[in-house]
Formats: sequence, C-alpha cells, structure tokens
Amino acid sequence: MMNPKPRRRAHIAMFSIAAHGHVNPSLEVIRELAARGHRVTYAIPHLFEEKVAETGAEPVLYRTTLPSPDDDPSAWGTTLLDNVEPFLDDAIQALPQLITAYQDDEPDLVLHDITSYPARVLAHRWGVPAISLSPNLVAWEGYEEEVAEPMWAEPKETERGRAYYEKFTHWLAENGITQHPDPFVGRPARSIVLIPKALQPNAGRVDEKVHSFVGACQGDRATQGNWERPADAERVLLVSLGSSFTKQSAFYGECVKAFGDLPGWHVALQVGKHVTADDLGKVPANIEVHSWVPQLAILRKADAFITHAGAGGSQEGLATATPMVAVPQAVDQFGNADMLQELGVARHVPMDEADAATLRAAVLALVDDPDVRCRLASIQREMAAEGGTHRAADLIEAELSVG
Repeated sequence: MMNPKPRRRAHIAMFSIAAHGHVNPSLEVIRELAARGHRVTYAIPHLFEEKVAETGAEPVLYRTTLPSPDDDPSAWGTTLLDNVEPFLDDAIQALPQLITAYQDDEPDLVLHDITSYPARVLAHRWGVPAISLSPNLVAWEGYEEEVAEPMWAEPKETERGRAYYEKFTHWLAENGITQHPDPFVGRPARSIVLIPKALQPNAGRVDEKVHSFVGACQGDRATQGNWERPADAERVLLVSLGSSFTKQSAFYGECVKAFGDLPGWHVALQVGKHVTADDLGKVPANIEVHSWVPQLAILRKADAFITHAGAGGSQEGLATATPMVAVPQAVDQFGNADMLQELGVARHVPMDEADAATLRAAVLALVDDPDVRCRLASIQREMAAEGGTHRAADLIEAELSVG
C-alpha cells in the first residue's frame, strides 16, 4: 500500500478584528491547521492575543480604531453608515501596520474574516490566494437586488454615503484594485462558511463552487471551563445575548420574573459587562447570574436557550439540539431568528414583546413539543455530516499551491 503524500508545510496568515463573534468561529480551524504542521500567523488586536496563541498560531498584533467588545454598544451608532464607516477607517489605518509586520514574511495563503478588508488587499499585493472564513450568512444569487440595493438606496443618495464610496474606491485604487467596493466586500472568490447550511437564507441559490458550508467548528472548549447541571434541576435554561448587545437590564429582569422560583427550573443568566446582579434586585435561588458563562458547556446540558440569535449562538443551539427563543438585537440576528423559527426549532420574540409572560410561554411550549425535538435531532445529524473543522482544514489545504 502506498503511503499518502505528505502535506506541504505552508505559511498561512489569518486576519480578523477584535470581536468575539468574528474571532471565535475561526479558532478551531486555526488550531487544526497548526496541528497539521502549518505555520499559522494570525493578525489581531492585542485584546485577543492570548486566545489566538492558545491555538498554536503566532499572533501578529496591530492597533485598531474599532470599538472594543467591552465598549457600550452605542459606540457603533444607529445607522447603516454608522456601522460600516468604522470598518473602512480601521482598514485604512491598519494596512500600513500589516504591510510592515509581514515584510519579508509573506504567507502562501491568506485567510480572513469578512470584516478584514486589509487581508484581501494584502493577498492582491502578494499574489497569493485568499479565502474568506464567513461566520454568518453569505450572498446568494439575487442578494444584491433583494437585500443590498434596497438597504443602500437611501444612504447612497446622501453626501455622506457618496463620500464613503468615494473614499473606499480611492483606497482600493491606491492598492491596485479596480473592483467596486460592494463586490469587494460581499463577493469573495473563495469562501468557507462556518455556519450550517440550515442557517443560510436561500441556500439553494448560493454558488457552492465559491462557498463551502462546513457547519459548526466548535471544538471541546475545555479552556473555557465546565459547568455542572444542579442535581435537583428538572429543566435548565440558558439566557445569553452574546458579547456585544448586553446592556439590557430590563430584559434580564423580565427573565428573572418569568423563571424565578419556577418549580423544577434552573436558570444560567449571562448579563455581560454592563449589568450586574445588583441591577436586577432580589434574584431567586434558582437563577445564577454571571457576566460570562461557558456557553457551549451549558448548552450541552440545557433544555432551552434564550438567545440573541447571533450566528455563533444559533449554531451552538442547533449543534446541541437545544430549543431556542430568539430575541435579536442587531444586524444578522433578525434574519437568523426568522430562519430558526422557519426551521421549527425556535420562536422569534421581538425585544419590545419580550416580557415575562411571553418568554415563559414560549420556552414552555418549545420544551414540551416532540416535533421540535425531532426537527432538532434531524438538523443536528445534518450538521455533523457537513464536516466541521476537519473539512474546513481540508478545503484550505486544497487551495495551497503544490509548487
């Protein structure tokens, strides 16, 4: 029997921003590539240096002007231009730092989060392949006409909107790229999608020659700690709005009203850095309040999940077959909430309707529904078949030149 051809050790460079929802999905893929013997560098602001280093990658640090995950969510503003301008400004100031950091150390292949505009510019300068690692949905055939153009119609008519596009176009041209900013951002040449296909809107219209869905790349998360289900808990509920949009003391108060002292129920309530247990008043003994929890460890033992429906939390709920009540806060979370509801595994409850009675009724209905359990089990099997971390690493290696 012939021995398999040994893998070529390559230098793979990953680029991302300092945001949990953008870094976390990539970590197990990076860990796997490093374990396969590749040299992996990871360009990231210092806040995530330790988390990146734990994977076996070499952190390449750069200064960022983006709001920190610890900042008040209001730092991102309220309009579409408020949301997108910081990424362009950060890219423009970060690019010279990254050019210097990688001088005489150019990689064989670039991996990048969808928000890392400098990565694609660098790949163009270096003449190496670039692969997008998407932590959320990707564009489908017709996406521009159905979503992007209506969303941008009004901002593009404003002086500020025109200035944004002029600035973006000029920056690309300075770096030898003639592509319009919209496809530059939204239409990568190659993409590995780190969500299950079940969460992708209009999945049948996605070009799978470009986009490969690999599903959850979660790992064992042992470094995040464990969580033990209380012996007397008949049912366990996790409540988490993720890491960014957590300044919601009134919402957490409604959760306490809904499930405090509910017979047989135990609640793990994650409130983030902007709310404390004291803000919630008297908290019943069956509710534990934390600024952060090992989410996946709890979900593996939970019966229900109240979530903001971020891409990471949504797929963790699916991977652990946990019924969800989705209370979205921003960006793609509203679409994810609708997708989860359409799959028959969740209820989408808008924030302004998320009072104690509504939350309790939604959770109790889900956990007692055998059809929900059946659908979750089916999706869980489909996700496992997508290949996860190992398939993602295989696809990345396939893009490496064999020269």
